[in-house]
Amino acid sequence: MECLSGAWPWYISGPLLGLMVPALLFFGNKQFGISSSFRHICAATLPLKADYFKHDWKQERWSISLVLGVVVGAGLAALFLDGTQAPELTIKARAMFVQWGLTDLSGLQPPEIFAVEHLGSLRNLVLLGAGGFLVGFGTRYANGCTSGHAIMGLSLLNVGSLVATVGFFIGGLAVSHFVLPWLMTL
Repeated sequence: MECLSGAWPWYISGPLLGLMVPALLFFGNKQFGISSSFRHICAATLPLKADYFKHDWKQERWSISLVLGVVVGAGLAALFLDGTQAPELTIKARAMFVQWGLTDLSGLQPPEIFAVEHLGSLRNLVLLGAGGFLVGFGTRYANGCTSGHAIMGLSLLNVGSLVATVGFFIGGLAVSHFVLPWLMTL
């Protein structure tokens, strides 16, 4: 149990994640990705009339199981493996967060953004609402998420996945350096 409670080095976790791609292809002719699972969950549980949700979701039960496994695994880690502890931050990162008004850095989520009493502020509505919409729209527009494109698509030498992954990184860097500091000072 001790080996599960700490961070694994990159040379163990990276190859394990990378080996999942050929294992999925070899054993089930399946492609790794999380965002398509939400489409299958909606098709299975909601009476939606959009053509996008009209498909045989039962053929994709394995991907729904993958998402459930991620949720259950995260819950078990939080309960039994001290998975609620925030990672160590550098002094420079702490100073940046304090400058943005985030003073309690002891947990995984800053209470100044995620605590119930702060959810109604303009800044937090923009961060959570608009940010969530943009992530969902971008995932659908790019026809996949970062895990699907960067892990699966690049391993299959898909040019579209290369373009999407480069776009994810450029967008993430631009937002981190220009948009987020401005939003945090609202």
